[in-house]
Amino acid sequence: MNKPSASALSSSSGAVVVAVVRPAASAASRSATAERGAFAMSRLRALWQASVNATRRAIVWNSEDLIPPSEKYIFNFNSNDELKRWHLYSDSEYGGLSSASLEITDGGAGGDTSSTGLFSGNLSLDMSEGSTWKIRRSGFCGMRSKKFNGFIDLDAYDTIAMKLRGDGRCYISTIYTENWVNSPGQQEDNSWQSFVYLPQDRWQIMKIPLDSYLPTWRGNVIEAKMEMNPARVVGMSLSVNAEGGVPGAKTGPGDFRLEVDWIKALRTL
Repeated sequence: MNKPSASALSSSSGAVVVAVVRPAASAASRSATAERGAFAMSRLRALWQASVNATRRAIVWNSEDLIPPSEKYIFNFNSNDELKRWHLYSDSEYGGLSSASLEITDGGAGGDTSSTGLFSGNLSLDMSEGSTWKIRRSGFCGMRSKKFNGFIDLDAYDTIAMKLRGDGRCYISTIYTENWVNSPGQQEDNSWQSFVYLPQDRWQIMKIPLDSYLPTWRGNVIEAKMEMNPARVVGMSLSVNAEGGVPGAKTGPGDFRLEVDWIKALRTL
């Protein structure tokens, strides 16, 4: 190791001044010092960047929590996995002869994806011979989603949108919410319904404001003033009846066909 050296200088007064002279640092020493400084600076930059990224993630999470996206997919019929989320029902459960099926098929031109859901079947007003069921009317089929794992919160949205291609019949869109309108002893979910009329063989995006859905009990409109709780949605359905609907829609027994591309919730206000 180099040691500092001392040399004596004479002043004008005769005093001796001792100056300590340190040797210059070696190149290796200067390089090591520079490397340590660069490493410390690199770590500082990394910590700063990590802090910035964490802050950004927190800001994004908070903003989405306070202001949800303007639309939310509820169902998207682009694969066979979607079929597992639905079950079918019809008057055949009560002695009727109507039938229905649900499958994934080629959506053709106009769909957002190459595959769409196809809800189809036949509506019959007849009853099976010897049926012990006594129902007021037959000729209905429906596809209902299986209950969600918990519920879907649509409180931030005001409209249900569906991309559909129909056959000229009038269909019924139903939203099921947690039971709070009916009496506590009733086990059924609350149901809210709206008509969906579709011209034949044309893709359309139907938008139904949530406040246009009417409370119903077993297909009959409840006249009392009630308000849906969109924060507790437990399921949805699409159904068709041989009779009823809106003026101008196709009615009566026979085949039906409804293609479903997707169902979303929208915030339009």
